[in-house]
Amino acid sequence: MSTAPATQVPTPRPTPRFADSCRALAADIKLSHSVFALPWAVLATFMAAHGHPAIGQALLILICMVLARTAAMAANRLLDAKLDALNPRTARRAIPAGKLTTTFVALTIAACAIAFIGTAACFGIFYGNWIPLPASPFVLAFLMAYPFLKRFTELCHYYLGAALALAPTCAWLAIAGTLAAPPLLMSAAVLLWTAGFDILYACQDYESDCQTGVHSVPARFGIPGALWIARASHVLCVAALIALVLVSPQLGLVFACAIAAVVILLIVEHTLVSPTDLSKLNLAFFTLNGVVSLLIGVCGLIDVFRLGK
Repeated sequence: MSTAPATQVPTPRPTPRFADSCRALAADIKLSHSVFALPWAVLATFMAAHGHPAIGQALLILICMVLARTAAMAANRLLDAKLDALNPRTARRAIPAGKLTTTFVALTIAACAIAFIGTAACFGIFYGNWIPLPASPFVLAFLMAYPFLKRFTELCHYYLGAALALAPTCAWLAIAGTLAAPPLLMSAAVLLWTAGFDILYACQDYESDCQTGVHSVPARFGIPGALWIARASHVLCVAALIALVLVSPQLGLVFACAIAAVVILLIVEHTLVSPTDLSKLNLAFFTLNGVVSLLIGVCGLIDVFRLGK
């Protein structure tokens, strides 16, 4: 008389430790990509303070940047988890791969959001500038709304650019309490620069976006058309940088040289990518654009200190 085989009980997946979850989240949201927006915010901080921000103000700007970016990127990963699972390039991200729970990510977003608003309040408490406090919830909402854009419009790349472009404008506003032409031109440059390289980066998801219905410039116009739109965006970015150096007495020859170097780097970036060869996208996306941002930040600071206006 045969006996029925014993039913195997699936082994439960171990619950990740808190430290492991933090490391997984840090790797997933790519903290190294902070290099794209941070130098612009630092430059705007020193320009708004005419080269001499209080140490506390500068630290508050840095803390706000880290908290806002962490909340925004965690929200992106949470809201896009199902889409990420359908894309071979993103299926290994922490949530679809089971390295992070949605609860942990949601709690991280809430904690960063509360801390961000509290940090924004410190500008009022310690420096008498209360503008950042009421603006902070709207800034967070704008940053975290990005994942929804790709569900209905190809302009999502420019929305992402606008999200990064908040960095110099908000930094200037937090220090000076008022806006001026330089931070607005800086933000315009960031918006166009970011949109351009994000369109390039999205080319590698062309097939997946077409299959899943994700809206992107490559999915709408094809890879050749997307490359031309990215080029046009970067031409306009350079125009905004030239306007910036022309209207700002704090920027001069060193910053102008940085713009010339940026032009060369952007040309190199676009020569690395073609409709038939996307193999060098990571080099074009991260390395070259990281150098662009650092050049702008460092050379801008040199001029701010050198000219002392």
